[in-house]
Amino acid sequence: MAERGAERGPDPRGGGPRTREHGRGPAGRLRPRLPRLLRPASVEGWLVIVIVVIGASLGLATDTFLSLANLFDLLNISAINLIFAAGLLVVLVAGGIDISFAVGASVVQYLTALTILSLGGGSWVSGIALAMAFGFLLGALNATLIHYFRIISIVVTIATFNVFFGFLMFFTRGVSIYDLPDWWLDRVILFEYETASGDFAEITLPVAATVITVLATWVLLRRLNVGRQLFALGDNPEGARRIGVNVAAMHFIAYGWLGVCAGVAGLMQAHYVQEVVPNALYGRELDVLAAAVLGGARLGGGRGTILGVILGVLLIAITQNGLNLLGISPYAFQMLIGVVLLAAITTTNVSWEEVFGWVRRGRARASRVRVSRA
Repeated sequence: MAERGAERGPDPRGGGPRTREHGRGPAGRLRPRLPRLLRPASVEGWLVIVIVVIGASLGLATDTFLSLANLFDLLNISAINLIFAAGLLVVLVAGGIDISFAVGASVVQYLTALTILSLGGGSWVSGIALAMAFGFLLGALNATLIHYFRIISIVVTIATFNVFFGFLMFFTRGVSIYDLPDWWLDRVILFEYETASGDFAEITLPVAATVITVLATWVLLRRLNVGRQLFALGDNPEGARRIGVNVAAMHFIAYGWLGVCAGVAGLMQAHYVQEVVPNALYGRELDVLAAAVLGGARLGGGRGTILGVILGVLLIAITQNGLNLLGISPYAFQMLIGVVLLAAITTTNVSWEEVFGWVRRGRARASRVRVSRA
């Protein structure tokens, strides 16, 4: 009896004894808890561990992965997806989803380029202002269809994805723009270092744009009242309406913010590759979505952190870079993206504790069957 009592402790809520390996569900019934080693302190903590393990493994398997030039290239290449992911996080937190932002960024590239050329060249100030304005308008179009026409966000953005891309390819006929203003083409290098092997490790302008975008998104979600309203809307839409949250304004802020981020990302991508290509960003949406949900953003809304999204994007970029260095087919990367999205959708409403509960109940049922047969 003393040994059994030692395994039980008082319920801190005054509900009687409770076993250490079990917790109570919302209905008061016991539910199994994961062993402590299998309960991560945070998604971000697990991602850091995984990134370190994968990075160390690739460093041992290849000679170039841990080189300064390759690591800086990873940062420069990931900058565009990080800008996309910061905007997408706001939409996911608000309970929506958007897969049209990448082709929307391509549309913004063309509109900005044509407008700038018609104005005689412009500057970075006018270019960024135009890109943000065009991006916001595309995001506002999605918000209008979702809120006022009561259409599910995934349906709306699938439709606008095809509309944007079809519009772009029809009017441009797939022709790229190379004759851009000098300010847009001149490569801006923030930091440069020549390695012992003669390679140059560089940090370019898109990285600075990424830092500003990430910080602005963090302030929006964590330091402003608007951010709390976005989380409330994503967590419980009906409850948010009852406490006075302006749902229409939240939709326009969320999708408009993603549109602004897409506009900046499109401008930076054209600066990085020195041209405007109509299909250059086509297909980025799934990579960014996978990185966001891998970083802890819930597809059902109401959860997500900017740090988790950053780590998710970096993990996806490191994995893709590692596969390339190892000479593995790029189709393996696409399979990985599919697995991540499937796992994210599966675990949106199912916790690992519930999965372990199903396993325990299945074992108990099988044990009772064996006893009855005996």
